[in-house]
Amino acid sequence: MPEVAPEAGSERARDPRDALRERTGGLLAFFVRPLARAGVSPNVLTLVGFLAMVGVAGVLALGYERLGGLLIVAVGLFDALDGALARSTGTTTTFGAFFDSTLDRFAEIAIYLGLLYLFRGETAVVLLVYLAITGSLMVSYTRARAEGLGLECKVGLFTRLERLATLVIGLVLQRTVLALLVLAVLSNLTAVQRMWHVWRATGPSGTDSSL
Repeated sequence: MPEVAPEAGSERARDPRDALRERTGGLLAFFVRPLARAGVSPNVLTLVGFLAMVGVAGVLALGYERLGGLLIVAVGLFDALDGALARSTGTTTTFGAFFDSTLDRFAEIAIYLGLLYLFRGETAVVLLVYLAITGSLMVSYTRARAEGLGLECKVGLFTRLERLATLVIGLVLQRTVLALLVLAVLSNLTAVQRMWHVWRATGPSGTDSSL
């Protein structure tokens, strides 16, 4: 496959999670050291984090929105430990990265399933939940598909970090419907933004004019 020159400015685009990881590296190391000494597998942490997020979905389904929002923050911080553990012990693997990303998607689906159950009697809100999860999955898919074609695709307004932050703020402030509206619009807009980015990178001025 021919190498594609990155779009102007794309080299400066960074995953917000990378920047956050740099700022919290010391704190993560404090928790990672005993886990490493105990011989805990990073994949085990990934699985535990996913199961915890499924539990949070159950909390939301029961109507505890504020508690659910706080728990998402706690589980999200725990979710960062698997990667930090793998890096500190030199056990990073291709499957580990794939496993983590896949369970992240399932965890996100679980959270929205809990919200679907919570708002099951409100058609308009159910539609918002549907649009929000659709946009969320398409943001992830467009990046994965672009990277499968050899293109950098981290651009966009609403990465996973922004989506989780918006949902958490909405839940904690008990403005969940407003948060879902924002997610429904901006997540799908981000997916379209990534499609536009790939079109520009592979269009008439790129390597594949068929797009």
